[in-house]
Amino acid sequence: MATPPSAAAFLKALQDEGLIVVQVGDWATHNRNHKGPWGPVHGVMIHHTVTKGTAATVALCRTGHSDLPGPLCHGVIAKDGRVHLVGYGRTNHAGLGDDDVLQAVIDEQDLPPDNEANTDGNRAFYGFECENLGDGEDPWPAVQLEAIEKAAAAVCRMHGWDGASVVGHLEWQPGKVDPRGFTMASMRARVDERLERLDDTEPTPVPPKTPVTPAKPKPQAPAFPGRAAFRLGARNKHALQLQEWLQAGRWGPRYTVGPSMLMTAKDLEKVRALQRHYLSKLGPADGDVGPLTWKYAYEVAHGLRKK
Repeated sequence: MATPPSAAAFLKALQDEGLIVVQVGDWATHNRNHKGPWGPVHGVMIHHTVTKGTAATVALCRTGHSDLPGPLCHGVIAKDGRVHLVGYGRTNHAGLGDDDVLQAVIDEQDLPPDNEANTDGNRAFYGFECENLGDGEDPWPAVQLEAIEKAAAAVCRMHGWDGASVVGHLEWQPGKVDPRGFTMASMRARVDERLERLDDTEPTPVPPKTPVTPAKPKPQAPAFPGRAAFRLGARNKHALQLQEWLQAGRWGPRYTVGPSMLMTAKDLEKVRALQRHYLSKLGPADGDVGPLTWKYAYEVAHGLRKK
């Protein structure tokens, strides 16, 4: 048992199921509510129209005829799969049917034979009229059958029902044959499959991110010890370090002896060679070892800067 939602919620449910919906006139307020209550609702009823041509079918279902005023359903499902909404509320589609069938629908159980017409169905069912001659020969296009499946599933999803809540007119009222051309058992199976497929689909697992090995920090030259460590005649471990870098970079004249801890004229010539290559735009290649010369000598020797 369920209270019908608003017309806007009904429309959204159909659209969310992937249906193309055509809103016809004042469908949201077009109903037969003055003739009796609408709801509580218990299921979805499927009919065929015994008509040909979508425009004429929609017009008939909206306005009805002299013996049965419209709307004759909530939605008309055309052969192209479009759902034309013609009414919302109580509509003249189900008529009187079997109370045992209604109870089976409420309980979502197998339907008993319909052998009575003692219960108001217009109050209890959503109705979809489906464009077809109903002669057993007029084909049911795949897109139309899919739209019937989607429309029924949309209503069931909205109320938390399963496919057992979807019935054919022929299962409700004695003497009716609609819908003819497919079985309601097959349609209920399609609705259940659709509901299960879309409701129970697990979210696509997100693969764990591949651990990213942190990039090794770029090697950096040791702290600059000061210019005095590299003046001509200076003797210290920093002078030896610089000479080893200059030798690795093959700057200036080759050593015949060395490197050593003593800064010589040959070492300063190597310094000037490096400065001419990299630092000429910053000033003269004067052999004075500053922080930038120290840094470049280190980086070239360690393959961090192309020569």
